Amino acid sequence: MIPDPQGPATPSAADKFDDEHYPAYTMGRAAEILGATQGFLRSLDEAGLIAPQRSAGGHRRYSRHQLRIAARVRELVDQGTAIDAACRIVSLEDQLHEARQQNSRPQHAD
Repeated sequence: MIPDPQGPATPSAADKFDDEHYPAYTMGRAAEILGATQGFLRSLDEAGLIAPQRSAGGHRRYSRHQLRIAARVRELVDQGTAIDAACRIVSLEDQLHEARQQNSRPQHAD
């Protein structure tokens, strides 16, 4: 099938390797990579920090970006921070990062 030049192109397999938001990891694999339990990942979902995509069968799928967030929470929890507090800290760190990026962009006078 030839892609329609007018419509959006379907990402190729190679594009998915570079996409940090592509949900490539199952819950079991994500937990293994993090050295955490599947319950830990479910708690991050319940806290609203990360919202994994779901496969057709309803299984959670995580992206590299989500795994980096989960790894940061795991660091804080390993240092003795309660999981709810760790989720809040990571959320605030993310907001601060985004605010700094916005402030570094040139402002247009309207």
